[in-house]
Amino acid sequence: MHGLGTGNDIQLCSIAMNDRLFAFRLFTRIARKGSFSAASRELRIPQSTASRTIARLERDIGAPLFVRTTRALALTDAGSDFLSRIEPALAEIDDAEHAARGTGELRGILRIALGTNFAVREVIPRLSAFMNRHPALQIDLLIDDQRQDLVNDGVDVALRFGPLADSTATVQTILTWPRVLVASQAYVDASQPLHDPSDLTEHAIILGPASLGGQWSFRQDNKHISIKVQGRLIARASAGAIEAAVEGLGIVMTPLGACRRELAEGALVRVLSEWDTGSVDLNAIFPSGRSAKRSARAFTEYLAKILRMDAQRPRDARDRRKHR
Repeated sequence: MHGLGTGNDIQLCSIAMNDRLFAFRLFTRIARKGSFSAASRELRIPQSTASRTIARLERDIGAPLFVRTTRALALTDAGSDFLSRIEPALAEIDDAEHAARGTGELRGILRIALGTNFAVREVIPRLSAFMNRHPALQIDLLIDDQRQDLVNDGVDVALRFGPLADSTATVQTILTWPRVLVASQAYVDASQPLHDPSDLTEHAIILGPASLGGQWSFRQDNKHISIKVQGRLIARASAGAIEAAVEGLGIVMTPLGACRRELAEGALVRVLSEWDTGSVDLNAIFPSGRSAKRSARAFTEYLAKILRMDAQRPRDARDRRKHR
């Protein structure tokens, strides 16, 4: 009767399992980075090691995972299918390891998709405390003002404002910010009086991401007014729309969180502030088809808590209700 195996057998089995997991992780990083060299640098291994590891994985699987040319690297059909199956499994393994440690320590890579303005203004300034709390965690900020594909780009959590296109994703609302109309004090002083929303037709309008359609709605008590505005300037990134308003190019409608700094510093003032212009939700979106990473959930809870605390903190913002 055979025994359960010698110590050497167990050790060799452990090494083989570690090699296999490493190969899986390397494969996912190459697939997401679109480059052997970029993935090798991220994992701090020679590119030759990466090439040998993937070649061995392809031999074991019995199918090519990548199509390699001198200019590009792409997944084969088998590679795309393998990626969609192996990534959720790796995330589950990571979560199981974290739970087993029982220390609350987070490891691995957390990929966060978000827009430029929100990243620079709200997220990056608040990252230090979270990263110091989890020194073994690497954060990859996928900063882009175009909405990323959560699955194809390997996103763990996306931070997005407004309506959601993907109804199958898991969504957690972090914060709701009111929409506000803002302009520079110089613009206010040099322009026609603005007493109610109908006066907007006489003003220069900046159409930003929160108002590209140009149909602005206002409520006050029992009154409801909808105005179609024409934008002399269209800025498809929030940072550009805010900066245009600071430079006196007109009035912009934007979530309060996008211009809090300028209001506090007096670079912008609110106009028609006695009118309700609705609100915008900030949502954390987790990819469909797999459970949210432990690190993604932890980061979302951290960000929600700190943003809500800031939203409740009084600010020295100038609030000009009417032109005089």
